[in-house]
Amino acid sequence: MTRRCSLLGAAIETGASQRGCLMGPASLRTAGLAQAIGTLDWTVTDLGDTRIDGQTHVPHENGAIHHLAETAAWIETLVPLAQAAAQAHDLPIFMGGDHSISAGTVPGMARFAAGQGRPLFVLWLDAHPDLHNLFSTESGNLHGTPVAYFTGQPGFEAYPPLVSAVDPAHVCMMGIRSVDIAERDAIARLGIEVHDMRAIDETGVLPPLEAFLARVRAADGLLHVSFDVDFLDPAIAPAVGTTVPGGATFREAHLIMETLCDSGLVRSLDLVELNPFLDERGRTATLLCDLTASLMGRRVLDRPTRRFA
Repeated sequence: MTRRCSLLGAAIETGASQRGCLMGPASLRTAGLAQAIGTLDWTVTDLGDTRIDGQTHVPHENGAIHHLAETAAWIETLVPLAQAAAQAHDLPIFMGGDHSISAGTVPGMARFAAGQGRPLFVLWLDAHPDLHNLFSTESGNLHGTPVAYFTGQPGFEAYPPLVSAVDPAHVCMMGIRSVDIAERDAIARLGIEVHDMRAIDETGVLPPLEAFLARVRAADGLLHVSFDVDFLDPAIAPAVGTTVPGGATFREAHLIMETLCDSGLVRSLDLVELNPFLDERGRTATLLCDLTASLMGRRVLDRPTRRFA
């Protein structure tokens, strides 16, 4: 049976410190994301890129924060769009932009899940936990705040009010390897499930992933996957402004996506922090398309042969 997928771009880079990831949605389209999905019994609807109007500067007690008004406007815009995309399609894909997009897409999916009477779970594939609030961030880069915001933590009075929060116990983080002190304390306080790269080195990716998916299934939950390019090792995915050595390998990443496909639980996907200005002949964008195809049903024997030299 043909399923329905949608693509929605949000060219956000105000949450980060390095310019370029606003070109992420265009890069994914150029690399053939829609075409790759369309060969796998999915109909693909490209909803285009959403935009926000210019914003007046909003000051904050934390003087390091920048582009607060823009981030709040993006959240307010994306929440209803994400909810509507989930209502109209079987699997919406939200293309960033920086990871502050998830402060809008995840609450939108949480609203959709609440309307279905089901809990939302989030698989956070990232080098960073993004658990700062507006007072704890020292860099002022608001792409480091979405998890704290969508789990309903304090310190976000300047963001739009959160209608449907995600239970911290429903969040699983994999690939973590860069954590600030405030974020470490938040992880311990909230009890968020975290599998850092040392844990993955010790156990592999399958045991923690399968255990998390079993919890989603037992709760009859919907699963949102948020995939940051810096989850991957920069040796295979250089197009990101927050490179952290020691990330997931090509096969680890594909195994995760193939296992997610087998589970049948994924309801929505973020693809974020792709900065084509930093890429090498489009290799990172192409890899993201291939990984998404694995999530959508492509098998190892279906994978086309490519030259990357």
